Parts: sequence; C-alpha cells; structure tokens
Amino acid sequence: MRILKSVSVAVLATATLASCSSLKNMAVPAMDTSVALKSAKTVELSDKDFNHWAHRDLVSDTVPGMSLAKAYKFIEGKESTQVIVGVIDSGIDIEHEDLKNVLWTNPKEIAGNNIDDDKNGYVDDVYGWNFLGGDSVDAPEQLEITRLYAKAKKRFEGKTLETVSADEKADFEMFKKYEKGYEASSKRFFGTMTRLKQIEENYTAVKKFLGKDKIELKDLQAVKTGDKKLQAQIGDVLSMFNRGLTEDAFNEYYDSQKKNKNYSLDFDGRAIVGDNPNDINDVVYGNGNVIGSKDVESHGTHVSGIILAERGNGIGLDGVANNAVLMSVRAVPDGDERDKDVALAIRYAVDNGAKVINMSFGKSWSPNPEWVFDAFKYAEKHDVLLVHAAGNDHKDIDVKENWPNDTNDKINELCDNVLTIGAMSSSYNENIPATFSNYGARNVDIFAPGVQIYSTVPKNEYARYNGTSMASPEAAGVATLIRSYYPELSASQVKHIIMNSGTEIDMDVLLPGGDGKKVKFSSLSVSGKVVNAYNALVLADKMVNGK
Repeated sequence: MRILKSVSVAVLATATLASCSSLKNMAVPAMDTSVALKSAKTVELSDKDFNHWAHRDLVSDTVPGMSLAKAYKFIEGKESTQVIVGVIDSGIDIEHEDLKNVLWTNPKEIAGNNIDDDKNGYVDDVYGWNFLGGDSVDAPEQLEITRLYAKAKKRFEGKTLETVSADEKADFEMFKKYEKGYEASSKRFFGTMTRLKQIEENYTAVKKFLGKDKIELKDLQAVKTGDKKLQAQIGDVLSMFNRGLTEDAFNEYYDSQKKNKNYSLDFDGRAIVGDNPNDINDVVYGNGNVIGSKDVESHGTHVSGIILAERGNGIGLDGVANNAVLMSVRAVPDGDERDKDVALAIRYAVDNGAKVINMSFGKSWSPNPEWVFDAFKYAEKHDVLLVHAAGNDHKDIDVKENWPNDTNDKINELCDNVLTIGAMSSSYNENIPATFSNYGARNVDIFAPGVQIYSTVPKNEYARYNGTSMASPEAAGVATLIRSYYPELSASQVKHIIMNSGTEIDMDVLLPGGDGKKVKFSSLSVSGKVVNAYNALVLADKMVNGK
C-alpha cells in the first residue's frame, strides 16, 4: 500500500503537571502535542504489514497509528496488574487459538454442574453470561424502532388525532413519529426484498423455459426467443451471472434475508429468553453460552482480538493489551440490543471485576435509557471505564440520536467514565476520518483506528473489518494498558489521559457523509485528537510518578 512520502506530525512534548495531595482526585493535565517535526521516515508497508497499521507510529512509519511498539518500549521492565476486560457483544469464539489463553474464568463457579455456585443468580457463568438466552445459538431480533412501532400500532391503528381521547393525544403523536421512523428505516429493506423476489421469479421462469432444474451461463447465452417478457427475464438472470451471482449464491443470500427479523412487526425475539423485557427487576434469565453462532459471533470475536489477542505467540496478531483477560458478555442480537440487556450486562461485568468494558454497539431509539444511565453510574461508582463505539451512520451525534450515551440532553454528561470513539483510516490526509464514522464536537471524545482492522474471527481465522466497532476496542486496549501499569489511576483519569494525550490532527478533512464538505478535524470530537498509546502511558506515568 502506498503511504504518504512526507508528513508534518504532532508529537509528544513536555507536559506541565499540577501537584495535588490525592491521586484519585488529581486533575489530568492537557498534553502539549503541538511540536511539529520537519521530516519523517517514509515506509512502504507490505500487505502483511498493513494488517497491523493501527499499531504503527506516525513519525517512524508515516502511518497514523497508535504508536504501540513505542509504548511497549516505554513500559518495558515495569510491573503490571492483570486487568479484566468485559466485552459486551454478539458472542465470542472463546475457543479461538488467539483468545483461548486469555480468558477470564469465574473462580467461584464450577463448570457444568448446573449449580449457581457463587449465588450470583447466573448458573455456570464460567466465562461470562449470555443475556440473549435460550438454547439456540442464533439471536434474531427486531430493530428498536420496529418494536416501538409494533407496540403502538396495536393501540392506535385506524385511529386519528381527532378520534383519540385527550389523554391519548401525546401517545398518538409518538405513534405517528414511530410510524414515520419505521417506514424510513425499513424502506430500503423491503425494496430489496421485492427485488429479490423478482429475481427469484425470473430464475423460475427461465428454468421452466429451458426445462432445467439448474441454469448454467452457457444455457443463458444460447437462448433464442421472441417473447419480450422472457427476454427481459433472461437478461436479468444473465446480469446476475455476469456479476458472479450464481443461482446457489443468490438462493443463499435470499434465504438469509428471509431470516432477517429486523422489520418483522409480529416477531417475538424474546420468546426463547423467557423474561419480561419491560421489567428491569426480572434479572434471572439467559445462560452461560457466550459463543453464539458462527455467523453472529464474528463481530464479538473480532472486537475481542483487537484488545486481547494473545501477544507473542507467533500466530495471528498481537492484541493491544498484554496482561489482561477476556470476560464475554453476550447481549447484542442480530438486530437492536435491548436497554435492559445492556444495563444488566454492564452490571454483570462490573460485579465480576471488569475494570474496562468495551461496547461496540448502538441504535437510534431507546425506550428505557434511564436503565442504562443507572448502569453507567453504577460502573462509575465502582471505578469502571466504559468505552463505546460512536456509530457508523456518518452523522453528527450532537444533533442526531445515538444510544447508549452518557447524556440525556446531548450537552451535560451524567457521569465521567464513558469514552466515545470515532473511527479513522490509515490515510494521513483529508481522508483520515472514516467515511462512515459518526462525529460530534460534544459527544465523540476521540478517534481511533477503525478502517481495515485485522483481527480474529471464528474457527481460528482472521479478517479485516471496518467500523467504529473496531475503533472502540483499539481505545479500550490502550485504556487496559494504562489500568494495568498504573492501577492507581481512576476510570475518569484514564478517560482524560487518553483524550489529552492523543495526537493532534491539524488539517482540513472530509466531513463523513458531507458530500465533499471539508472541516477541521479538531471539530469532529471533544479532544480533536486520535488515540496514541505511547503518549497516554507517558502522561499516566507523569501523573503517578511525576512531581
């Protein structure tokens, strides 16, 4: 991959530290990263080396990574404390070759005896807990807007503002808002399903004409007919083949879309769970199956590897953190997560010792945000840092809804232990913000690598994924390093160390989703920076050991 041949880069300079008597309450100083170098080494990365671009250094490699090798040199020989990292996600392949040796295990639970040995309400929670419940490994679900609209539709369908009672008018107006949101969200999906059904009908018609159960490209090319409709159907099928979509591939994709329950108004994704999703006090549900299906778990497995893939084993990749273990908490279905599951997943991870929790998920509607707010505050009370992906809708979340978050008015934070992460690319130019990344001068804290990120996927495989879902664990890995080598620092301090020590990107960049509009990179987040592991550890060290 071609890398920029010269850069002007912000690097670490001297940080002025305020003295104080209490480390826990110590204010985190801002780090001066404004010193620009006049030259930088030019590096052409091979495809294999590009797999680890997020760990590279902007000065030595001309790649705007997190300076991880430099960070490890800084902490070489220092003592560390093992950190438990909770990953709330879709499921994780805990048998993966690069993860199996870094798993948290519940020391008070005896595996497989079907007894709640530690009396915490969760039977056989050896590696974590599955809040999606049931014996099935799959977890189809509706989107939140579908759930909201379906519930309101039963109450208000066929009614108008004029026919509802005065007491119902506010709820009716919300129903109309849900209806509009559902229609806007589902339009593309139902359009796609209509098109897929049309293609299926075309395949059927052409097979009937040919008298064959299977169609080959040569059959289509040899057809001669004066039937205009059949000609159009053959042309449609032929275009599928020319794009590499065989009948088998088409059927596989169509079948997968038929199983999609995101917009199904009648689907009950909670039937296999057995709880009341509207009761936050109904907490005894789920099971210890933290893996899930091979398809759904790929997201959680990829996220986990970014933070925790075993370092130094000579296979796959090295995760960001070295002295840490993985607690798997399954709460993200193939649809929108439930507020209740998110809240209880956070509390579970906190109660079982996690000091950093990664949350690579999100949605645009939240019927019970107060449950999640309470869980955030519970984590803050127990000194736990929550790292959350900003989302992939290339929108300004200072204006648009994005849940969960740590504010109910988009201005005032309810707690100081949540770090929200935008995604950046490997390009040190106007393309550095990922085209899909959400942003916000008040509600995104900092950016981290999130494009073409190489990590673990199920069945001992590896792949590159894009998303703020990948950027969040990069930052969570750095937070884990800080908490491991400087355990004296609070969750709030670690949050602000990461923000204050990031590398400044002083340039105009393309606004995600802005159709070519350019803005200052510094306007896209609170800090205006990108995560830098080396700078963060230096600042943490100065806070703990400096004057």
